[in-house]
Amino acid sequence: MPKMKSNSAARKRIRVTGKGKLMQAGSAMRHNLEHKSARKRRALKEDQVLAPAQAKKMKKLLGI
Repeated sequence: MPKMKSNSAARKRIRVTGKGKLMQAGSAMRHNLEHKSARKRRALKEDQVLAPAQAKKMKKLLGI
């Protein structure tokens, strides 16, 4: 039986921490930045931890 392929789209968007948490890059940082405050831009720049329900589905896609 061949190995299962991980979902390449999910692999590009999600990273796994050392403890196994799944992190994603935040949204809303592509355009329209000039009306957002510096504090808001700094907060959006940080990676975010995936919600537990989403993490469960993503782990299945990633083959973890």
